[in-house]
Amino acid sequence: MPPSPAGSPPADGLLSAARRNLRELTHGLSHASHPPTPLLAGSPHRWLRLLPYAVVLALAAVFIPVTVQVLTGDYGVPGGLAGALAVGQAAPLLMLAHRPLQAWWIVFTADIVGALVLLGQGMRPDTIWPWTPPVMIGYLFVLLALGLRESRRTVVGVWLLTGSAGLLLHLSAPSHSDGGALLLFVLGGVVLVIGAAVRERSEAQRRLVEQETISEAERAQRTLLEERTRIARELHDVVAHHMSVITVQADSAPYRIGQMSDEVRAEFASIAAGARESLTEMRRLLSVLRSDGSRGELAPQPGLDRVQQLVEATVRAGLPAELSMAADVAEVVERGGIPQAVDLSAYRIVQESLANVVRHAPGAGTRVSVTAQDGHLTVLVVNGRAPRPGSPLEASGTGHGLVGMRERVRLTGGTLDTGPLPDGGFRVAARLPLPPNRPPSAPVTPEEP
Repeated sequence: MPPSPAGSPPADGLLSAARRNLRELTHGLSHASHPPTPLLAGSPHRWLRLLPYAVVLALAAVFIPVTVQVLTGDYGVPGGLAGALAVGQAAPLLMLAHRPLQAWWIVFTADIVGALVLLGQGMRPDTIWPWTPPVMIGYLFVLLALGLRESRRTVVGVWLLTGSAGLLLHLSAPSHSDGGALLLFVLGGVVLVIGAAVRERSEAQRRLVEQETISEAERAQRTLLEERTRIARELHDVVAHHMSVITVQADSAPYRIGQMSDEVRAEFASIAAGARESLTEMRRLLSVLRSDGSRGELAPQPGLDRVQQLVEATVRAGLPAELSMAADVAEVVERGGIPQAVDLSAYRIVQESLANVVRHAPGAGTRVSVTAQDGHLTVLVVNGRAPRPGSPLEASGTGHGLVGMRERVRLTGGTLDTGPLPDGGFRVAARLPLPPNRPPSAPVTPEEP
């Protein structure tokens, strides 16, 4: 047999696809696509979690007596049989909150049985059949619950089964039909579309919230990595300075110190070579940390000796700020007794704090205090409430500055305390450790190394 021409699928392929879709549809109609959890179970409000139970209780309480009244009064069904049909058709509405698919199977079966019972009761030709008015209204609530909870394939299957059942009942007794089957089929389709649309909209909102949460976490992580990279680049200059000093001292030691043995000269040469290799590795690491296209900073790193200039520049920008630096701290700063990492971190903390005041509380009075006590350097920046409420340059910050402060303080082994004040201001307090006081070393002479 010649092969089928290209582009025309074989018949067995169409049959296998039809069987596969039929199996999936059967599985969808027999297995709920969600766990038996109530609708709105994840709501933070208790009244919303209880709302589905209240709705289904009200539906059952209304439809059971109404169905009994309609069956006995309009269709002439005996009271006992009418009560049994009403319970079968309306009591499953209590399951709509957590098991709508199982409720649909019960209601669907009870409605078909009720239509056959009415057919055997000898109805009047002008009565609505096969579905009574209470059956149609209650069935619409069932379809709405299905549209809110089940998949699209299951919803389409329910709609087609409903229409097929109505069509078969109409063909079995066309003289008794008054458009009930067609009306329920049309209204059911509209209700299912509405329920599916509401469900997809809620799913889209949920996914959007999840995506925003993920994006916020990624943004915070990216901010943290950027701050760490910036700190690493600045710390490179501090460490490179010390390594350069070690290299120069090791290289010049044989010329500054006389009467050295060959072993000592070789040791100094090894120290110098190791320091140069470390500098080379640090420059290689810095080239990786530096962003593409960026160039290194040529200016020296600032420190506490430039805090006064920073505060003066802030005052010229329109922010009333004042600086209080203890005399002992100023003396230590002048003679370079503060480690460069601590010195740079203290300056950056003051700089970022003042920048945050300008962005979020323009015009607020700010006090900057730098003190040293118990082996720690304390940097305190306190600002009051902005004089013009509602006029910040940035309504909501990204936390970029606080992340950088926290990382710098953690780098030096200190602590950081930030938070709002009762009067509406903000406080930033950093406590950075200082090295223990050591007596100055005596100058080295060639005769006394």
